[in-house]
Amino acid sequence: MSENHTAENPTAEAPTTGSPTTPAPRPERTPPPSPSQSPHPPPRDRRAEPVFPGGPLADPAGSHHERRIRSFRPRRGRVTLGQGEALRRLWGQWGLDIDGLSRIDLGELFGDPDLPVVLEIGFGMGEATAQMAAADPDTGILAADVHTPGQGNLLALAERKNLSNIRVANGDAIILLREMLEPASVAGLRVYFPDPWPKKRHHKRRLIQPEFIALAATRLRPGALLHCATDWEPYAEQMLEVLTADPHFENTQPDGGYSPRPAFRPLTKFEGQGLEKGHIVHDLIFRRSET
Repeated sequence: MSENHTAENPTAEAPTTGSPTTPAPRPERTPPPSPSQSPHPPPRDRRAEPVFPGGPLADPAGSHHERRIRSFRPRRGRVTLGQGEALRRLWGQWGLDIDGLSRIDLGELFGDPDLPVVLEIGFGMGEATAQMAAADPDTGILAADVHTPGQGNLLALAERKNLSNIRVANGDAIILLREMLEPASVAGLRVYFPDPWPKKRHHKRRLIQPEFIALAATRLRPGALLHCATDWEPYAEQMLEVLTADPHFENTQPDGGYSPRPAFRPLTKFEGQGLEKGHIVHDLIFRRSET
């Protein structure tokens, strides 16, 4: 903050020169330097700078897109030395920032134009994602999250297990779907244990809403599976209601209810802790219709 200088009275009568009461003349004030002449550079916008050089940006979309109610909280968390090293070394090879400025060619991103690619939104620390990638090397997984430790951990797992079918995306998955993925380009969508936002006033923040499902329908190929899982019963009920109401999806369960946990979705540590507490996990598997 600049100082507030009191202005001199321009109408005051000038004292007689040489008078013993004449105060000593004040030194002439130098105007403050203009911003271009300031010896101190303007502060940088650190939101757009990677915490790890060459790694994911803190706010990749920046001001390019609207500010709206989001279904996630950006989470930095404590990054271990191994995770930080993976972010520095591997981000340029297997990572991408969701800046919303260009379309992604998934074939080019994975180095195989014929590889089907599944989008996973929210992968935690990445253990389940790595297991699914290892079990199905003929499917690419584009894993999107905002959790920096998890991003580093998944990159480290991919390198350790030699999983070339994983790419890690950093930022808002809605911008990824809407601005960066081509229509009918995604072979599947997985949303496992999203934030349930349990308080009623926060329900509007939940990811699985009619608008999101309508957007996902435009990016999924006909026949693609949309698979959700949650251990929060009221959210499971909302998911079932929203998915059932969308005409572009059909429930894979003939009775129109929840699905058994499929073998390809690993039992995660987080899920195991919930089951120990008596939580009931619901899987919902819907198929993108042909029309």
